[in-house]
Amino acid sequence: MPDAVVLLANGASAFVEIDRTMSYAGLLAKLERYDAYRNAPASGRGNAARPPRNHWQETYAGPSLERTFPLLLFVFAPAKRRAASETREAAFHDRARPNWQITVATTTLHQLTHDGADRPVWRIVGRGEEDRRVLAAAPKPR
Repeated sequence: MPDAVVLLANGASAFVEIDRTMSYAGLLAKLERYDAYRNAPASGRGNAARPPRNHWQETYAGPSLERTFPLLLFVFAPAKRRAASETREAAFHDRARPNWQITVATTTLHQLTHDGADRPVWRIVGRGEEDRRVLAAAPKPR
């Protein structure tokens, strides 16, 4: 269950996770659960009038089967007795590997509130880049 689901300017949706206190192991486990969720079957009996859909499609995609799995956005927020948000974000990138079939982007709450979500504040996991980009430039999920 994401902390939020947002509709992006291009019509796509994104799952948002706000991190203040979760361990790196917990964050990586959360990524694995999102990857597994990509193919989770819909609950319930379904509808014989349309092709089968995955749970996320049934819940978040609306009538469109063409939508790709939503971007996963991690926002690192300040927390007492934790490393700075920028430090936690960098450490997360060091530990995360691009072996998921999902696109993951990160930022800090400070950058997000200072510059805005439509500015180049996002780092893509597994790209090995320090450069930040706008979400429209994020690679599409596979």
